[in-house]
Amino acid sequence: MLTEGPTPFEQQTMSDHFERLKELMVKGVVILAGRTQNTDYSSFGIVIINAGSEEEARKIMHDDPAVKNKVVRGELFPYKIALLRAKNVKGSGSDSGED
Repeated sequence: MLTEGPTPFEQQTMSDHFERLKELMVKGVVILAGRTQNTDYSSFGIVIINAGSEEEARKIMHDDPAVKNKVVRGELFPYKIALLRAKNVKGSGSDSGED
């Protein structure tokens, strides 16, 4: 998909994936989402979610269209923020990601 371009199925699945992430962001579940810009096998995406439990986080991940359709592989890494300075976040307060 990254080196030769997506098939129509992959393109639709990734579109569904992106729309779902946007919906979850509006609901306060997705904190951030993005992917590396390299186009080889080391490429990966990260989605940081706000979940009440590891089980809830796993369900959110497995319900994603791209994971369900095996277009991407989902792995869960429980994470806890130790330090965060809001002023260091570019575009802080904006949901567009364009700042």
